Amino acid sequence: MGEDSRVSVVTGGALGIGGAVSRRLAAAGDLVILNDIDADAADRAQADIKAAGGRCVTVIGDIVEDETVSKVVAAAEGRVDVLVNNVGDFRPAAASFQDSTPEQWQRLYELNLLHVFKLTHAVLPAMIERGSGSIVNNSTVEAFRGIPQHPVYAAFNAGVSAFTRSLAVAVGRHGVRVNAIAPDLADTEQTPAEWMRRGYDEGLEHTWVPLARFGEPDDYAAVVAFLASDDARFVTGHTIPVDGGTLAASGWFVRADDQGWTNRPHRA
Repeated sequence: MGEDSRVSVVTGGALGIGGAVSRRLAAAGDLVILNDIDADAADRAQADIKAAGGRCVTVIGDIVEDETVSKVVAAAEGRVDVLVNNVGDFRPAAASFQDSTPEQWQRLYELNLLHVFKLTHAVLPAMIERGSGSIVNNSTVEAFRGIPQHPVYAAFNAGVSAFTRSLAVAVGRHGVRVNAIAPDLADTEQTPAEWMRRGYDEGLEHTWVPLARFGEPDDYAAVVAFLASDDARFVTGHTIPVDGGTLAASGWFVRADDQGWTNRPHRA
C-alpha cells in the first residue's frame, strides 16, 4: 500500500451501518479492511466496493475471537489510520432481565464491549507511535435512556461510551482521537423498518421520530466518516446521537390525532 493511503478497519463491515461505512470510506479512497462473520455478505460488499473503483480486503471471522483480531491486524500490515468498532447486537435477548441467563450476558458483553477493547488494544500502539489515528465506536441511544427489555445490552453500550470518553482523554496528546455514534431506528437488513414498526400504522413515524422517518445506513455512515476525517480534527471523546431526534424528544411525541404532544402512552 502507498504511504499516503489511509487504511480503515471496519468490523461488521458487510451489512447495515457497517456496510454503508465500508462503502463510504472506500469511495473516499481508503483501503478498507472489512471484517465480518458472514462470508457471503462480505464478498458482496467487497464486490460492490471494487466495482465502484474502491479497494477492500475481507477478513472473515467473529471479531470477539483473538484469532480474528490478529488476522485483521495482519491484513492491515500493522497500520490502521481509522478503526471503526461497529459490531454490536441486542441479541441474544430475553423477555426480561429476570428471564435472562449469565450465558446471554457473556455473549452480549463480547458482542458489544469486549471486542472494542480487544481490537483497540491491538491497533492503538501503532497509532500512538505514528502520532495519528481516529477510532470511532458504535454505541446506541439506549446507553443514555432506559430500555426495559434490554438492560444488559444498554449497560454494555454505556460502557462503550464511557470507554470512548476516557480513552480519548488518555491518548489525545498522542494525536489519536476517539469518538462514537449512538444510532437509533436504523432501517437495515438486521433491523428492517417493517420489524421496527410492528403493528404501528405506516405514516405515523412522525409521532415517535421527530424527523418523521427511519434512518438509512448512510445516515450513520456519514457521521462516522466525518468523525474519522480531518474535518473533526478538534473533536474527541464524544458520542454523537444519530437518531432522528428520538433522544432529544425524551419521551415526548406528537399525538396520533395531531392535537398537540403527549408523554403518555397512546390508547389503542
